Amino acid sequence: MSLFKRLKDLTLSNINALLDKAEDPVKMLDQYLRDMDEDIQEASAAVAQQIAVTKKFEAQYKEAESMVQKRQEDAVKAINAGRDDLAKRALEDKKNHETRLRDFKSQYDTHSATSEKLKAQLTEMRSEFEKLKARRDTLVARANAAKATEQVHSVMSGFDSNSARRGFDRMEEKVLGIEARAEASKELAHGSAGSLDDELAALDKGQGVDDELAALKRQLGK
Repeated sequence: MSLFKRLKDLTLSNINALLDKAEDPVKMLDQYLRDMDEDIQEASAAVAQQIAVTKKFEAQYKEAESMVQKRQEDAVKAINAGRDDLAKRALEDKKNHETRLRDFKSQYDTHSATSEKLKAQLTEMRSEFEKLKARRDTLVARANAAKATEQVHSVMSGFDSNSARRGFDRMEEKVLGIEARAEASKELAHGSAGSLDDELAALDKGQGVDDELAALKRQLGK
């Protein structure tokens, strides 16, 4: 039946072929599962309808079968009562129900076989659906891992450690230059103040030597 055509289309090999063309494998996998789930729902409704038709013919043929048996008993009862006319009528009605019985039984057998076939196909679809759901999780994990690897490789391909190192070397040279200029400024500032202090200290030092010399001469009487 065309209703089950997707079952053949959604084989694992076909899914792998479609994944090669998919821009987003995860979304495509989920879409395939949604499509198949919709097909299963439609198939379930069709099978349920077929089963209902089968049960209707089953009830009809069993009713006809029951009437055949009843009319047989009615005919016997009428003969025992000496009513051959009623027995004849009962047997005529029996024949009518026998005809109905054959027709309903034939319809029941046909629809019953169809129902069993459809139920088997539906079971197969559901089994395949569960297998694909399980494989979907595996494929999603693989797709995510592949994307992560691709992203890392993409970043690594644009990463130049030598360029970064050269950049750090240039920045270090700049920092050294700044430090050197700061040290030079410090020395210049200290140099100006130190020169004045040194001259003043020299005056004090010279004055002390002269005083000590005069005191020594006085001691010697000279």
